Amino acid sequence: MSQSHSILHNLALYLSRQASSPMRYLLEQTIFSLASWIPTLAGIGIRGILYRLILRMDGWAAIENNVRIRFADHLRLGNGAYLDQGSYLHACPAGIDIGEKTIVMHGAILHVYNFRGLPHAGIKIGKNCLVGEYSVIRGQGGVTIGDRVYTSPFTQIIAVNHLFDDPQRPFIEQGITAEGIVIEDDVWIGSGAVITDGVRVGKGSVIAAGAVVTRDVAPHTVVAGVPAKPIRVINGEKRQPESLPVYFVSQEGLL
Repeated sequence: MSQSHSILHNLALYLSRQASSPMRYLLEQTIFSLASWIPTLAGIGIRGILYRLILRMDGWAAIENNVRIRFADHLRLGNGAYLDQGSYLHACPAGIDIGEKTIVMHGAILHVYNFRGLPHAGIKIGKNCLVGEYSVIRGQGGVTIGDRVYTSPFTQIIAVNHLFDDPQRPFIEQGITAEGIVIEDDVWIGSGAVITDGVRVGKGSVIAAGAVVTRDVAPHTVVAGVPAKPIRVINGEKRQPESLPVYFVSQEGLL
């Protein structure tokens, strides 16, 4: 392969990882160059108008400066959604769908990155959710998250797994599995927790900080440990002291 041919091949490979087509890449990068860096409320307003040319926005969504987006035509933001500074969304088919009033915090990564033709790839997040700072969601096998799901900082939801059974071959040549992850409504995931491929987390459950979830979690159950195991059933019994003050979110939500 000649050097010029190799350069062209690498450029084509790069473009295929950035946008749906070279023309889409030019359009998206032009708009990002014009508007992605603008700070403060003015930038949010300008992006709220210009970004409609490259992604689907239902109603109004707030996108802070320095948010990195790839395959913008496969991204949908619900009304009231919020993308904080430094978040990264790579929506390679079949895309990322973020529900209304859902917040993606600083440094979070939502990454579909499906270039193997995986049939169920994608990330779908429901309403009134929070993706915590520096959390990672990888959706090669498909990640479906219900409503009112909160992830604390540095959580990982990884819907892909490498095979490594053959000691004679590098693991990168042995393929992957991608079963998918489902997290039902009203789940709280503690800081540093990891949810592995093939897991379903039941409604109203709690994943303790630092837990590694390798099996399904029953509804209204607290799990902890490595690997995570049930430690409590949530049944209405109060655990906090009566003197401990309790605070509530307003009906208008966080935005």
